[in-house]
Amino acid sequence: MTFDVSADAYARFMGQFSEPLGIEFVELGGVRPGQRALDVGCGPGALTARLVERLGISAVAAIDPSESFVAATAARFPGIDVRSGVAEQLPFADDEFDVSLAQLVVHFMADPVAGLGEMARVTRPDGVVAACVWDHSGGGGPLSTFWQAVRALDPGAPGEADLPGTRDGHLAELSEAAGLREIESGRLTVHVRFESFADWWEPYTFGVGPAGAYVAGLDASGRAALAAECERRLPQAPFEVAASAWSVRARV
Repeated sequence: MTFDVSADAYARFMGQFSEPLGIEFVELGGVRPGQRALDVGCGPGALTARLVERLGISAVAAIDPSESFVAATAARFPGIDVRSGVAEQLPFADDEFDVSLAQLVVHFMADPVAGLGEMARVTRPDGVVAACVWDHSGGGGPLSTFWQAVRALDPGAPGEADLPGTRDGHLAELSEAAGLREIESGRLTVHVRFESFADWWEPYTFGVGPAGAYVAGLDASGRAALAAECERRLPQAPFEVAASAWSVRARV
């Protein structure tokens, strides 16, 4: 899965959830001053920001397959080492980092085991590899209402529930297959407030990820019907959305 969209579109769609999630995720990874960290699948820099705050730009590297995201991260953090590439072929040396993190990325890797294995390769012995993925399978992720509405109108729609790491325990299984050890599974939850239904719905029209691609493929009447079904399922505005992600922290 690629994200051929602007950094602003992604930030308005997922950034409102990934920014607060990054705060929780950095704590999970045990990131502390003096370490060197890698942000795999950095997007426009939600997690990168938290790492830079804690470690400084010189101690942080980032990588993403989207050129627009790489450019946005470079502009957001002048002087940072941010590269274009994929998790399965990281352009970094063995044992280069103390901690490697992948926030909301594993489910979009072409080969999650290979991607986690590469994260282990570039992390020093006894260093930390951590990952988190939204609970799409259990219905706890930020897009659950959207996909429930989609299935009500289009039962054959693919959704995201079958993607790697989106079900309880699967991140740990993938980590074990990648050769990681001392694997600890967990769950991270953030809360986002929306002042109106329009604030919630508009980002789905930006074409970001599988959800955005689904909306983009609908005609005007289909989009209107889906929007109405989503609004019917959500609380009256203003309302809050709780979004949970499965997480894993492991040792190399």
